[in-house]
Amino acid sequence: MMQGLPEPLKVLVVEDNVDAANSLGELLELWQCQVSIVFNGNDAVPAAHHFSPDVVLLDIGLPGMNGYEVAKMMRADPSLTDTILVAMTAYNQDENRLLAEGADFDRYFVKPPDLNSLHDFLRARQCA
Repeated sequence: MMQGLPEPLKVLVVEDNVDAANSLGELLELWQCQVSIVFNGNDAVPAAHHFSPDVVLLDIGLPGMNGYEVAKMMRADPSLTDTILVAMTAYNQDENRLLAEGADFDRYFVKPPDLNSLHDFLRARQCA
């Protein structure tokens, strides 16, 4: 069984599938993360300013402003410089990975993510 993270990690989940977002949020809370959830790209940057997350789990295929656009806005914002951006997407083509790299994501997970890998990634970010 996966244990909680050593210290609470603040994680912003940006996902338009409400059930998936809430399920991921519940899992993160079991891992003792502090969680905030938004369901579209337009709300992501304001939510990040308000919540000051350590990590943003960001869906790519969002309505309105997509995840690549949100990531570029976050990377251009000095107050979010240290925020870790994680692409969470069902798109598993090479071109999508290249776009994610161009938007300066720190990691790319294909949905549904391997939970052990996600946990290990978050744990490594917290302990670094």
